[in-house]
Amino acid sequence: MRTSYQYKIKPNKEQVEKIDKTLEMLRYQYNYLLAQRFDWHEMNRCPIDRCPLICHLPELKDKPNYYSQKALLTQLKVDRPWYKDIHSQVLQEVPKKVEITFDRWLAGDANGKKSGRPRFKGKGQYKTFTYPQFKRHHFVNNKITLSKIGDVKVIVHRQIPDGFDIKTVSVTKKADGYYVTLSLDDKTVPIIKPDFNLDNIVGIDVGLIDFYVASDNTRIAAPKYLRKAERKLKSAQRKVSRRKKGSNRRKKAIKQLGIKHKKVADTRKDFHFKTAKILLDKYDVIAVEKLNIKGLAKTWLAKSINDAGWRQFITILSNKAENAGLKVIAVNPNGTSQECSSCGTKVKKTLSQRIHNCHACKTSICRDLNASINIKNRGAHDLKAQKMSSLKSL
Repeated sequence: MRTSYQYKIKPNKEQVEKIDKTLEMLRYQYNYLLAQRFDWHEMNRCPIDRCPLICHLPELKDKPNYYSQKALLTQLKVDRPWYKDIHSQVLQEVPKKVEITFDRWLAGDANGKKSGRPRFKGKGQYKTFTYPQFKRHHFVNNKITLSKIGDVKVIVHRQIPDGFDIKTVSVTKKADGYYVTLSLDDKTVPIIKPDFNLDNIVGIDVGLIDFYVASDNTRIAAPKYLRKAERKLKSAQRKVSRRKKGSNRRKKAIKQLGIKHKKVADTRKDFHFKTAKILLDKYDVIAVEKLNIKGLAKTWLAKSINDAGWRQFITILSNKAENAGLKVIAVNPNGTSQECSSCGTKVKKTLSQRIHNCHACKTSICRDLNASINIKNRGAHDLKAQKMSSLKSL
């Protein structure tokens, strides 16, 4: 099982300077390596999609890759000796990050989805560096030893469980301070819960009025943290706008604005974790809709959808279910609100109609409850189909 724990750290003044200096030097290197990739792309691509049978082809330059750019780091430390203050493996993570970003733009990720053109990092925009190898004895009690930085005090709000190995450590600068994220691994955790019950299933329909409505008719109201904090955020944003660019007062106002935004994000994330725990404590299988959240977030409901944070919630729910040996199954969302959960008749409704009234079987229930029951039924059907296919393969 793979999981991660995040702790806030309290570096002293000297260590803060080292962390900030490291982030800034890594930013320069990231931009330099990314520029190398762009230069290669511009010099070797051709806007013409056809040519004569006989033509001259210019000599193509070798494409920069992770290994060729990593090999340049040795000469970098000779030309710029101050880069010796950064751990070698931390520096090697930069060309790896550049390669992932550049390849996602040209070729796409594992699912074939392409990202936008990579951007150069402006001042203060490079916020994380990673130690890819870390030994457990470097984290003892409330101290963590970071190479080239020193022993840093950690606020340990929860202990690392026995049996977990620390794989990587990432240091992140946020609006309210510095954090370390430990990537933990334990191969002894069972994949499936011993008393796992496929029939103990619930369907949930996420929404904007109620955060979710379950097929057992339980519901949780949408907290709307961003909407509630809008007045304070607007006031903080006005302070930033009034300050002179480049001044210390503007930097202070930007920091205060960042802290307020972080508080909203942290409160929402805490709500998602607690909501996921409520569901996983009660059910072994949770069926959710496979929504195109990215597409929905581009509609006129964008602010409310982003405020609800459906994507983050489903990710947290899936990860927690996997760690607990439970299951989250995504079903086809088409027609879950229009289809009657009792008889299957299609009952067309506008978004403003909140009650499902079926003319065929005379069912009259909340439209969200009707949708959640349909989601549960589809989840149960998909589970049975998966079970049958696995038995046939045996």
